[in-house]
Amino acid sequence: MSTAVLWIFFPGLLAVVLLVLNRWERTVVVVSALSTAALAALALWLPINETVEIGTLRLEIVDTWSIFGRLFVLGEADRPALVMLFLTASFWYGGAYVANTRRSFVPLALFMVALLTAAIAVEPFLYAALLIELAVLVSIPFLRPPGAQAGSGVLRYLTFQTLGVPFILFSGWMLAGTEANPGNEDFGMRAALLLGLGFTFLLAVFPFHSWIPMLSQEAHPYPVAFILLVLPAAITFFGLGFLDQFAWLRNSEAAHLSLRTIGALMVCTTGLTAAFQRHLGRILGYAVLFEIGLSLLTIGFAEGEHTGAFLSLFFASLLPRGLALGVWALALTVIRAQREDLYYRDILGLAMRFPIAASGLVLAQFAWIGLPLTAGFPVRMALMENIARISPFALLWIILGSFGLVLGGLRTLGVLVTGEDVVPWQVTESGAQRFFLILGMLGLLIVGLFPKWFLPFFVNLPQAFEQLAP
Repeated sequence: MSTAVLWIFFPGLLAVVLLVLNRWERTVVVVSALSTAALAALALWLPINETVEIGTLRLEIVDTWSIFGRLFVLGEADRPALVMLFLTASFWYGGAYVANTRRSFVPLALFMVALLTAAIAVEPFLYAALLIELAVLVSIPFLRPPGAQAGSGVLRYLTFQTLGVPFILFSGWMLAGTEANPGNEDFGMRAALLLGLGFTFLLAVFPFHSWIPMLSQEAHPYPVAFILLVLPAAITFFGLGFLDQFAWLRNSEAAHLSLRTIGALMVCTTGLTAAFQRHLGRILGYAVLFEIGLSLLTIGFAEGEHTGAFLSLFFASLLPRGLALGVWALALTVIRAQREDLYYRDILGLAMRFPIAASGLVLAQFAWIGLPLTAGFPVRMALMENIARISPFALLWIILGSFGLVLGGLRTLGVLVTGEDVVPWQVTESGAQRFFLILGMLGLLIVGLFPKWFLPFFVNLPQAFEQLAP
């Protein structure tokens, strides 16, 4: 049996079956959550390229699967990525029933995870761009059901993601030629510019970023947050594949300087913009843009002797990011179900009636920023310490952007606890909503208090990129 069959073909087939059976919503949620958790456990302990004995059954687990002349390789170095991806999926699918998402969300999101896993595994890696585009197309139905009018955010999301693919494919072809003829610097520069433009579309870099806050405002918070969690992570993995594949690009000072400059500008501008938003969904969108900019900034500093440290910090940040975004999205979902919209004027004093959802919302925002004792603090402090040694000016941009997010969080807290009408304090969330919100908040605090229990596992993720890893 191939690892690709286990972690790509099986979840994809299961997603199709669950989509047919989605009228039994609770069963679909339970099966998908347990299945992805089991796949995460298998990714943790299942031996690869060895024979496994289960009673009288003997299975040889190989790391390569060939289909239509293309290879899908999932080896030892991919274990942390698989565990992270499927554990994240299990957590999100478990909360889908509580979040009252559309019935198609869980099966289509599972199929999306299978496609993104295939994007990580495929060789030649350029085909990952097509698989990411397929994942984007799969996500459209659970953002807007068939027959419903698509909003501006959905249309921009689909348009910008689709526009990025041809630039990536064409630049990849040009980069392959540059690797064969390294003396042609002009040709390589044009290829790098096309590659940068493609990732500008895919990662929502200015001026192609507007779809994220628009989509966060107009669509259901839970599926939107799922997309904003897994898609940028997969695209960043794809981008690291380019750096790993092409030595001249990996060693280019101009490429790293561009990543640092763009990342610093995104961190500062999106963080400060979030401070002036009056819609909770748009604040979420700008917070995600802030994190994308921080990822670009981190990868930009990953060169020379600093490569291992910064790549490890980037991958270690994925765990607190996933926890915070999950709690944030579920809290917004609970609040959105009780109000016409998520503008500040609609949520005045809401903490008196929904204290757990309000607490989860505020805690997730501050954990996203890196408040001490929360999950985001250990990684954020280590990152800022490392950046301070190299570029204090870049650290200043991060501080300014973080200050904007702090202001946005304080404004949200103030609106939630104040209002014109004073009502008695009461807990009105359902039992399931309380369970998942409290579980998520405990996760944010436990990871922040005991980071050595969790983060070292994610620090090993750079090993998937043999040329980048130290």
